[in-house]
Amino acid sequence: MMNRRFEDRVFLGLVFGATLLFLWLVATFFDAILWAVVAAIMLTPMQRALMRWRPDRPNSMAAISLITLIAVFIVPLMVLMSFLLQEAALLYQGIQTGKIDFTYYFDQVRHALPRWARIQLNRVGWGNLDGIREQLGGLLSSSFQTLAAQALSVGQRAASFLLALAVMLYLSFFMLRDGTPMSRKVIDAVPLHPSRRAALAEKFAAVVRATIKGNMVVAIVQGALGGIIFWALGIGGALLWSVLMAFLSLIPALGTAVVWVPVAIYLFATGAVLKGGILVFCGVFVIGLVDNLLRPILVGRDTQMPDYMVLISTLGGLELFGMSGLIVGPVIAAFFLSVWEIFIADRARTPAPEARGEG
Repeated sequence: MMNRRFEDRVFLGLVFGATLLFLWLVATFFDAILWAVVAAIMLTPMQRALMRWRPDRPNSMAAISLITLIAVFIVPLMVLMSFLLQEAALLYQGIQTGKIDFTYYFDQVRHALPRWARIQLNRVGWGNLDGIREQLGGLLSSSFQTLAAQALSVGQRAASFLLALAVMLYLSFFMLRDGTPMSRKVIDAVPLHPSRRAALAEKFAAVVRATIKGNMVVAIVQGALGGIIFWALGIGGALLWSVLMAFLSLIPALGTAVVWVPVAIYLFATGAVLKGGILVFCGVFVIGLVDNLLRPILVGRDTQMPDYMVLISTLGGLELFGMSGLIVGPVIAAFFLSVWEIFIADRARTPAPEARGEG
């Protein structure tokens, strides 16, 4: 018996050791693996529908799902990034040549403010136009230098990016084709009671879908609507503002209002009252209501997290995992809540020792 227990412990140690070594080995492709898993989870309903149509063609059906992913998401994203880089370059050129002067815009807003507001600006050091120009100039210069360095880094690592993309698509194909038996093997390997394993697996898939549909889709819709509204009102850099609003909408404490409210204030201050009014109306009743209308439909009320949990998990995920943290952070937080929910439910169903007569 002792030899058997010792052998089991040694083998368990080997399992953990081999797992840790493998995770260390593939850590370089963490982002590619993560997005492959996300793509497979999101496309699984489509893959299952295709398999019901042609159950004898798993490879072809997985290829169709993968081509759909490329056509609907990856190609438009590449096109969007190319346009975004062009618009950022034009913005940078306009700032460098003086065609775009943020201090001039700020001065217009400052003169339109009431006297008490100008006094407050003077108290905090924002009344000196030369000082403001110097501060903004330094901030913009450092910001664009950082962006330029990142762009150069991306250019130098283009081969790595293409390799990661190829790995992501390759893994997505096999996860779509073999996803059901593969997931069953992973679930069966978890050393938990079958009911807990099933509950955790169901929660995990629901959380990933909720994170993608409830956060990413809503962010894309809000960013797109904001960009269209800016373009219709003739506001320059509509694509840049659109991407910024999409990103900020993922953070509950900020949201798209961080972008459109200052722009609306500028429009009112410069006499464009009609445009400012339209922007405020659209910001509140179009962009702002998207979250309240779409999120319950896409996610369902049972899988939603409190806004404060989404905030800290998103910021923590961005700090630890970069852009992938937009997904990893909320998923970890939601999985944490799910584990504790199951634990509390189990404790509530288990009678106390005194109730069982064991006290």
